[in-house]
Amino acid sequence: MEDLLPDGERVETATALQGGWTSRMRRLELAGGAAGPRSLVLRSFVEPFYLRHAEGLLTREAAILNLLGGTGVPAASLVAVDPTARHCDHPSLLMSLLPGTVRIDTEEEDRRAGLLARQLLAVHRLEVPAGHRPRAYQAWTSADRVTPPEHTGRPELWRRAADVIRREPPRHRARFLHRDFHPGNVLFEGSGADLRISGVVDWVETSWGPADLDVAHCSTALALLYGVPAGMDFADRYTAAGGSLTDGPDHLYWRLLDALAFAPEAEKVAVPWRTLGRTDLTPAVLTDRLERYVEALFARYA
Repeated sequence: MEDLLPDGERVETATALQGGWTSRMRRLELAGGAAGPRSLVLRSFVEPFYLRHAEGLLTREAAILNLLGGTGVPAASLVAVDPTARHCDHPSLLMSLLPGTVRIDTEEEDRRAGLLARQLLAVHRLEVPAGHRPRAYQAWTSADRVTPPEHTGRPELWRRAADVIRREPPRHRARFLHRDFHPGNVLFEGSGADLRISGVVDWVETSWGPADLDVAHCSTALALLYGVPAGMDFADRYTAAGGSLTDGPDHLYWRLLDALAFAPEAEKVAVPWRTLGRTDLTPAVLTDRLERYVEALFARYA
């Protein structure tokens, strides 16, 4: 990895960072360079699935980080990328260290949700020339892949939800999407009136598509983390901040397209969340919240 650094600069220490589940994150303390000591973050793909797709994912994230420079979005600065592991043990991306921490506890959850909505709107408002736009969004599930939770008492609810996303995607105005925007990919500093977002991370899934889809993804995560009302309120926070979403059945399509990707259990998001202290998020809790969230979506948007 030191082959990617300026002459004379070396890694003094490497410390594992918590919170990620798609990659290994490490904080590197560097010395010996002309600018003096500095801290960087090394993101490495080590799991078989992500190793197979690492070149495309890391190349895309590197391009997005360069695109975001100077936009006002608090993203890391790209230092170097090694998408095929020519210089590192695994495909990796080296970037600046952002201040702040991931916060998914219940303290100040409401205040953080408001900041999340405004930050997501700022991402969607970025003007990106046609030649620099990311790939079109990809759906993470389909009607035929939806599997109801094993012990559900509402199989008809899941069949009805799958039927909603069986249609063609609604017409929409495409925008710049983070595509994986949720509390686990946002860093915060301060508290109370001084609480602020200090960083937005994990840009490997950045896409071009409807704002509804980004709002849907964050809404699902909030429902799982804090309960159904938190997930249902996020779209209102987004529109109150000045964002624009589709209405009724069209918006329901995007919300369910995201929520159903977590079926049958939503357990896959719980591993890093429990590592960060949310041991209350058991598989049973998450599955119950996901089902009640799907029910609430029908009650409001169908």
